[in-house]
Amino acid sequence: ELPPSVQPVISPAGTISEIVRYQLVGPRDMSLIDLRTLEDWVVERRLRLVPGVSDVLVLGGKTKEFQAEIDLDRMRAFGLTLPQIISSIGASNSNVGGRTISLGEQSVNVRGLGVLTSVKDIENIVLTQQGGLPVLLSDIAKVQVGFKPRLGMAGRDDVTDVINCIILMQKFERTMEVVTRVRAAIQRINTDGTLPPGVKIVPFYDRGDLVAITVHTVLHNMLFGISLIFLIQWLFLGNLRSALIVACTIPVALFLAVIITVLRGDSANLLSIGAIDLGIIVDSTVIMVENIFRHLAHHTRRAIADREASLSDKLRRVLAAAVEVDKSIFFSVLITIAAFLPLFTMQGVEGQIFGPMARTYAYALTGAVIATFTVTPVLASVLLPDRLEEIETFLVRTIRKVYRTVLPLAVRNARTSAMIALAFLFMVGGLGSQLGTEFLPKLEEGNLWIRAVMPPTIALEAGMETVAAIRKTILKFEPVLTVASEQGRGDDATDPDGSFLAEFFVPLRPMDEWPAGLTKDKLVDEMNKKLNDEFLGIDFNFSQYIQDNIEEAVSGVKGENSVKLFGPNLGKLEELSKAIKVELAKVPGVVNPAAFNLLGQPNLTVRIDRAKAARYGFSVNDINSVVQAAIGGQEVTQVYEGEIHSALTVRLAPKYRDNIDAIRTIPIALPNSDPKSSVAYIALGDIADVKLETG
Repeated sequence: ELPPSVQPVISPAGTISEIVRYQLVGPRDMSLIDLRTLEDWVVERRLRLVPGVSDVLVLGGKTKEFQAEIDLDRMRAFGLTLPQIISSIGASNSNVGGRTISLGEQSVNVRGLGVLTSVKDIENIVLTQQGGLPVLLSDIAKVQVGFKPRLGMAGRDDVTDVINCIILMQKFERTMEVVTRVRAAIQRINTDGTLPPGVKIVPFYDRGDLVAITVHTVLHNMLFGISLIFLIQWLFLGNLRSALIVACTIPVALFLAVIITVLRGDSANLLSIGAIDLGIIVDSTVIMVENIFRHLAHHTRRAIADREASLSDKLRRVLAAAVEVDKSIFFSVLITIAAFLPLFTMQGVEGQIFGPMARTYAYALTGAVIATFTVTPVLASVLLPDRLEEIETFLVRTIRKVYRTVLPLAVRNARTSAMIALAFLFMVGGLGSQLGTEFLPKLEEGNLWIRAVMPPTIALEAGMETVAAIRKTILKFEPVLTVASEQGRGDDATDPDGSFLAEFFVPLRPMDEWPAGLTKDKLVDEMNKKLNDEFLGIDFNFSQYIQDNIEEAVSGVKGENSVKLFGPNLGKLEELSKAIKVELAKVPGVVNPAAFNLLGQPNLTVRIDRAKAARYGFSVNDINSVVQAAIGGQEVTQVYEGEIHSALTVRLAPKYRDNIDAIRTIPIALPNSDPKSSVAYIALGDIADVKLETG
């Protein structure tokens, strides 16, 4: 089903697994071709050996290839054709095995070595003979080391052309473990002599930093929550030791949750740990402590069971208080866990997001119950005295005083009280409806991902200066640490973007280094205004690195929300998409709406006239093969330099294909069954219609 020479390959798991970005830096006298060759054949191979790494994507640089640029005038002078040249080159690059022969008592392997290894070997390829003299490839072509046509470019800060790479992690691997191994591998490659002097790997993004910041945030919030619960418990009970017992339940419950998570082989993440409600965890402990406090403060005589006879009076009261509420605590926790059952049934993306949270919540509640029935009574028996007195704190006395004053008034004016309550209810409901909702809170990644959509017909080289100017403008903002740009796509075809699309990865400095009063929203607004004022006709969109990748993986579209149109008429679809864009721009809260350009890309079409082709004995494939090789270039074979191999392509010299008139005059050899007769040619324009069209 696929065209000739098209080979399908399995793509990486997805860009969500991007964990490290780095730049391969070399000395000033090293070319981008040599630097890219090092990346492809040395660095990438070493990094792929790291456990947990699925792939390494390369952006920018120049992929080495050997090129034979054909001089049409000299080719015609020697009576040669493009298919003949391509066939001769392919036949001049091979090794063969001749099995073995016996020399005396030894068995010797026979090998015929004829592979191409250098430019000189390519130049000496024999194409034909004339007058007893060989016609070499160097007689009709310029053989050189060049680079493949580029599909994209990468830049960073004030350097326009660099090699940026992305390391992808395998699915279901743990980020920090893989990142740690990658860091060690990069350190080894930089120091063990693998790379030439002056060449080194310079990482500029590491997801481990985000994980470290996230863990710090979670720990900060947990400590703040423990302190807040401790303070509230102390304010209402007026007993420091009781508040300490309640607060101790939280770390015990979380430790048990982590232990269960590790034993089950699960991994904790920001959503699973950060979303835990510490108030729910301590609910059962608060009930237990308050009941123990009540029993110690108001001792009531009760029958003593035989198993309690050896216990002191204090321990018996603690045990009685615990047994009194054990069933109610246990079933209340079961009800809470049951509320999470729908989350366990989710599949796909929802299951990946909420599954870990539901499991961690269940583990934490289980740990809280265990701590309530074991740790809390033990701490109460050790920390609390034998006799307690209930003390009304200042806060409780104030609340009680206000309550006793307001309650009679509310009862005497029941209708008015009900109306006031309903008024507050409707007011809160109205305010709540204006708050808006969000599926998930946004994770602050500490970076910006900026997308710039240029005119759809722009060439890669033409957009290079604009992309460099955008990088320079972004760098002027104080919070910006560095700017890495991508224009077009990489050579591995994992991204369909054309040269009109440029994306900018902008890591930001820590917030405490920003100017006073500057927030990220203000920074985005200022940057958006500055870019739109300086670069007219370019649409800018702002997001974050991981957020953008997740949105694209979920919907297949680069954006938070998308509208997809289906139909057979591309013109109508584009018309409707522009109309929808105008309407979406009117919706409050929608910023930077954009529509994909389906049409408008110029195409140089070579439409074959079948009647004329048949008159001269051509098949469509005969003409198309010449068009492909002459204009686009055709990879004929591979040139091996040790373990490194590069493509050898045949293509017409630039002056024979740099404009439409030159392409129309490309000669195509007429079919000829008489090998002794001279070769006759016909111009491409005589058997095909060559013109520029809008696609």
